[in-house]
Amino acid sequence: MKDDSYASKKWVVPYKNIVAIHDGNGYVEIIEQTNCFGGACWAEYHYKRTSPLIMSVRNLGNTMRYLTRVGKEELNLTPSVAAAGIEAVEVGDYTISITYAGLGGGGVGATVSRALAEDVIDYDYTETGGSRSSKGTIVLPKRKRVLIGVDDTDTKDEGATWSLVHNLATDLDSKNARYISHSIVQLFPVPFKTQNCVSTVVEFACIDESRLIRDFEALLRKYTLSVETGMVSLTKFDAEALKDYGKLCKAKQITKEIAEKASIEADADILINGRGVIGALASLPYFADPMNSVIL
Repeated sequence: MKDDSYASKKWVVPYKNIVAIHDGNGYVEIIEQTNCFGGACWAEYHYKRTSPLIMSVRNLGNTMRYLTRVGKEELNLTPSVAAAGIEAVEVGDYTISITYAGLGGGGVGATVSRALAEDVIDYDYTETGGSRSSKGTIVLPKRKRVLIGVDDTDTKDEGATWSLVHNLATDLDSKNARYISHSIVQLFPVPFKTQNCVSTVVEFACIDESRLIRDFEALLRKYTLSVETGMVSLTKFDAEALKDYGKLCKAKQITKEIAEKASIEADADILINGRGVIGALASLPYFADPMNSVIL
């Protein structure tokens, strides 16, 4: 149970949500969805200076995404310049535990504010605020990254793939499958395009990926307007195996046979095998990169 008495205090700003995705080996991506972007920017500055476990950090919309090593490192906290950070990332069979530490207001953000995030299973923290240093651990479900690529859902008369895919992903957002990101991917303008020749990839952080993929496919089949719809999925930490294929689809028109071969090589699953599978597959390596995915 979360301590609602803390939520009522005017010096606590709960995070909207935090999810943790395990790569199956020694890395975890921690994705923090904030209710106060200024606070998240302060944390990003201090965390990357303080925490040896952090490999990289980047901002996407209202989220901060920390790529971390699994392990534990004592932090040398210093007021004003290195006042908070991630001290430990530990992976269990079904959960991921993250230990934060901080000084003063940074300690509040590092502990209580994160403990009150939506999908936190359990937490423990010391007293916070004022001139105190504090430490806290949150326990989250262990999740996998699931990418779903879609293309060719509209017709010359109506429809828009990017908006349909976003709305389906929003409808399916749940504790089992958190909708994390959306990218519109500009492709080479082929003759049979409806207008702008773009595909779409959405990213989920899943506990049970099979349920999400099944439900997404069912909704897409229900609402698509095209007989050439393509849908693919990839349950992997990254989509590097499709990077060259994605670039190729931005550079020239390719065949469906090339797409099907690329899907096998990358272990991607084709769920709906219309002509749109070419662009659907090309969208996958551009997940969580919407500023660059729109560039031809």
